[in-house]
Amino acid sequence: MKVLVTGATGFIGYYVIHELLKRNCGVIATDISTEKAKEKDWYKQADFVEHIIGADADENLDKKFQHPDVMIHLAWQGLPNYKSLFHFEENLSKQYFFLKKIIEGGLNDLTVAGTCFEYGMKNGCLAEDMLPEPTHPYALAKNTLRLFLEELRKILPFHLKWVRLFYLYGKGQSPTSLVAQLDKALENNEAVFNMSGGQQIRDYLPVEEVAANIVSIALQNKITGIINCCSGQPVTVEQLVRTYLAQNNKSIQLNLGYYPYPDYEPMEFWGDAKKLHKAIRQN
Repeated sequence: MKVLVTGATGFIGYYVIHELLKRNCGVIATDISTEKAKEKDWYKQADFVEHIIGADADENLDKKFQHPDVMIHLAWQGLPNYKSLFHFEENLSKQYFFLKKIIEGGLNDLTVAGTCFEYGMKNGCLAEDMLPEPTHPYALAKNTLRLFLEELRKILPFHLKWVRLFYLYGKGQSPTSLVAQLDKALENNEAVFNMSGGQQIRDYLPVEEVAANIVSIALQNKITGIINCCSGQPVTVEQLVRTYLAQNNKSIQLNLGYYPYPDYEPMEFWGDAKKLHKAIRQN
C-alpha cells in the first residue's frame, strides 16, 4: 500500500512516516523543502516529492504523487499563531483546492488532521457528535475545511477520516510548547520553571502514540468521519509536569501562576476515545 504524507518534515509527520515504515507501507512524503527532508533519517526510505500547497493550479497531483492508495494530510501553515486571520483568509482555500485536485485525480481514501479546538469553549468530555463552535481563526478554518470536504463527498465519493488531535508532546516539538520548555529548563540546570497555575485539565498523549493512532485510522475505512485522537484520561497540566519529571528522574521548582491561563481554550476538557478504539481494532 502506498501512503502519501503531507507535512512530512513537521513534528507529527516525522513520527507518522516512521510508523508507516514500521508497518511496511510504501511512503510518498511531501513538504516545501527537499533540503529539510534530506535531514530526516527516513529520507532514503521514502519517496520525497517537493511541493508547495497553493502553487499547483496546473499540475496533475495524483500523477505527481505516484497515485497513492491513502493520503494522510498533516500540512498546515501559520502555527502556533491560532488567532491569525491567515488561517481563514489565505490557508483555507489553498488547502481545500489542493485536496480537491488530488481527489479529482483519483484518490479515494483521505485522512486529515483536525483539532480539538473545533469544539470551542466547551468544558468536560468532548465527543465527536457534539456541535463544533470554533472561537478562533485556526479552529474555524479547520472546521470549515471539514465541512467543505463533506460537501465534496456528495459529488466525488471518498473515504474521509477527520482526526481531531488533542494535546501531544515529544522530541522535536515546537520549542514554545510546554514540555519542550521544561526540557530546556532542565538542560540549562535552571532552579525554577515558570508556568501557568497548572490547574487546567487537558488530554495528553506522547507523539509516538498519536502517530500510531493516525496511521491505524488511515489504514482502515470501516470507522470514518470525525475521530478524536486522545487518551480519554483527564489530567491537570501540573500533574502532567510532575509525572514527566518523575518518569525522567528530574526535579525543578515549579513557579505556578507565573503565566496567565490562555483565553482561547476552556479550563477543563478531554476527549471521548471510544470511536478511536473502534478504529484501532480494525487493524
